[in-house]
Amino acid sequence: MSKLNASRRQFLRTASVVSGSVGAAAAPFALNLASLGSAVAQAAPGGYKAIVCLFLYGGNDSSHMVLRTDAASFAEYTRMRATGPAPIALLAPGTAPNGGATKASPANLGGVLPISPKFSVFAAENAANTYAVHPSMPEVANLFAAGRLGIIANAGPLVVPLSRVDYTSNSKPRPQALGSHNDQQSTWQALGPDGVKIGWGGHLGDLVASQNTNSTFTSISTSGNNVFSAGGQVFQYQVGGGGAVQIGGLTGNLFNSPTASTTLRSIVTSSNTHLFANEMSTIVNRSIAAQASFQTAFAASVVPNPTQYFQPSSGNQQTNGLAQQLQTVARVIGARSVLGAQRQIFFVSMGGFDTHDNQNPGQADLLARISHALGYFDGALANLGGVDMRNNVTLFTASDFGRTITTNGDGTDHGWGGHHFVMGGAVKGGEIYGRFPIFGLNNNMDSANNAYLPSTSVDSIGSTLGRWFGVSDANLDTVFPNLVNFPRDLGFLS
Repeated sequence: MSKLNASRRQFLRTASVVSGSVGAAAAPFALNLASLGSAVAQAAPGGYKAIVCLFLYGGNDSSHMVLRTDAASFAEYTRMRATGPAPIALLAPGTAPNGGATKASPANLGGVLPISPKFSVFAAENAANTYAVHPSMPEVANLFAAGRLGIIANAGPLVVPLSRVDYTSNSKPRPQALGSHNDQQSTWQALGPDGVKIGWGGHLGDLVASQNTNSTFTSISTSGNNVFSAGGQVFQYQVGGGGAVQIGGLTGNLFNSPTASTTLRSIVTSSNTHLFANEMSTIVNRSIAAQASFQTAFAASVVPNPTQYFQPSSGNQQTNGLAQQLQTVARVIGARSVLGAQRQIFFVSMGGFDTHDNQNPGQADLLARISHALGYFDGALANLGGVDMRNNVTLFTASDFGRTITTNGDGTDHGWGGHHFVMGGAVKGGEIYGRFPIFGLNNNMDSANNAYLPSTSVDSIGSTLGRWFGVSDANLDTVFPNLVNFPRDLGFLS
């Protein structure tokens, strides 16, 4: 502890987070326990709102997810990526799938799926070109056409705006440890390299927790421990498909003894003359009570199960774990009134995006899962307990970094800027936000060192979401310290 006058509760919160480092099994107990020290407050104005972060671990090759298809751009893209033992260049719109080709190969998938942006913003930069999404993403194409999904072009962590000249001359600051998975995951989620303890999602949660009658359920993760969801006062409450993670060993048989669990429960919940131990037992009791109340509300919130998705690499129908995570999110949102929630932050994730090799089957499967899950989530929110909640929930994607412009033979390597989705009823969809980069290798203002230089900052994305969430501009400056250097609102939310 850096301050000697820290309260016992603050110490316990910190100790709980630290205790999560002893192993995956300890983290849910420690973090759920710690979250219960937060204060409760009055009901929120303006109705319910939720932000959902979908993090793609490994560094998504977004140049395959969204791409320019005008003749000059597509020719250069093909030249850069149709080389090596397993060419990864996708095929032009309208190309028929070849069922006899290798599963999930570009020929087998067929042409990319055209999308038609409205060009109401960034028209001068983007309107001269045509665009498409990966052939495994039909649900995304449909959501874009329906106006409930937008594309944020060439985004990434930045300190100040950075041109190619700035980059090559090393004349302006840039984020630390570019290309490092751990550091760039942390920089996307917490605006600093590995070791930062508070994420910008958790920080937003701190600022809105007073609008919830029970702040315990402000920040929720369906994907284990992460820095994005961690706040200074609000800690992430971890849940799974079955609901809240329980403290183990307090019920049933323990070590083959019918009485051991009762004894353990008595030890950890009984009052104690020792101040530290007594504070610990108080928080354990609150954790047990919170788990019970959460579980009751969660069990009563019924959301249809997701269908299976078509796996391009096998040709079979498979269960989609990402869709199941989003089902859990939908069930928690459905229980919002019982949980006393008016503002919530959610974190979901999937891994596997570090596609240095075998990118054709690997990424086709990953993007198919994303597309299927987003389509499912949109449908689930459209009728959540008889209420259309799509206007109240905004989902955005994030990833370590984009990937290199050229192929390495059967995959791509670590880059920097990348494209992302933002989805929801409040999203001004069917549009590309930010200047879409020219596909070319180190020969224009958009790229250097075989990677895109981001033109849209994480700070601007987070600030846009925060404004919609009801956070004041003054408070947003405390969450995003580099926001002074970038646009405060990208305009993608009503």
